[in-house]
Amino acid sequence: MAKLGYAPSDLDAVPEVDSLLEDLGFGAFDRTTLASAPGRNEAWTGTTSNGRKVFVKRLRGPEDDVRGRMARLLAFEGFASGGRLRYLHRPVLLGSDSGAGLAVFECIEDAQNGAELMIDQTFDNVLSFAAGQAIGSLHATAPGTAELETKPPSLPAPHLLRGIPESLFGNLSFGQISAWSLMQNDSELSEGVENLLEAERGAEKVPSHCDLRVDQFLIKDDVLYIADWEEFRLADAARDVGGFAGEWLYRSVLDIVTTRGDAEGASTFVDFELTHDLIVSRGVEKLERLRPRIENFWRGYRSMRPEVDAGLRERATAFAGWHALDRLMASAVRSARLSGIERAAAGVGRAALLAPAKFATTLGLEETV
Repeated sequence: MAKLGYAPSDLDAVPEVDSLLEDLGFGAFDRTTLASAPGRNEAWTGTTSNGRKVFVKRLRGPEDDVRGRMARLLAFEGFASGGRLRYLHRPVLLGSDSGAGLAVFECIEDAQNGAELMIDQTFDNVLSFAAGQAIGSLHATAPGTAELETKPPSLPAPHLLRGIPESLFGNLSFGQISAWSLMQNDSELSEGVENLLEAERGAEKVPSHCDLRVDQFLIKDDVLYIADWEEFRLADAARDVGGFAGEWLYRSVLDIVTTRGDAEGASTFVDFELTHDLIVSRGVEKLERLRPRIENFWRGYRSMRPEVDAGLRERATAFAGWHALDRLMASAVRSARLSGIERAAAGVGRAALLAPAKFATTLGLEETV
């Protein structure tokens, strides 16, 4: 959908894609226009024989998982129809085939990805405010008669902090095994996760994205679109607020070993010896620099949802801490071991999860805005 520049996966092996496009009246994909991108799912962008530029996603995974994700995606489309979400823009769903796990969206050509903007240091306070408005308007919209899933997302999962099932263990990289081992040997972390989930159970449930990351933001002509609604459901608002805050928390730790934001010019890596004092001092500096992104998201959010429950800030901070740990596990997929900076990210995430009352203001989630 946005700058897909990788060689596409074999479309001929998935004839259901062209069949769906033809049923929708767009015609089959012109193979010379195809591009793709790596990820959990298969995806193609290109022009059809009738000249329509589209983005097609094929959900991958166990059958029951794909079925659930498709159901939630379609539930969101039904919920969002009719212009109910004034401040939330998303790529238009043009058609789907639930049995094949396929969804066809409009292609937002030349859109910039939020993760790219974060790395380029051009994801600014204006975009952060717009993201907060979008999520705030989502949470403030009553579900009405829509039947939305109420089961919470699968992570964090206390049972995985006690042990990894054999069926899952065999598919883990050495880096992931190291990450899980780091968490499973931490009884305080397990208790903190249990406390967070207990607090979540008592919170109001609102329509929520539940997998909010900046790489799901697409920006075109100053309009911010939010994609990937397969985890949509009624859930604690803290998951989405914490997801956004956690992205910048994790980024601030990764930036400790770069010159990003230190001075004018391109960001480069620096060969630091990662002492505790250095992590603390530079980590504070990096978070101070990025905190305005969280502050402006929170202001945009509260402009749409001025009344929130008293515990939202702390739960969101704890979920931000979990988000940093979750991003650590995602990065470990391609690693044989955890780097020093990844271990530092785990430590910072742990601290936010265990002491959210202390870290809420530090992150930029002020009591009043």
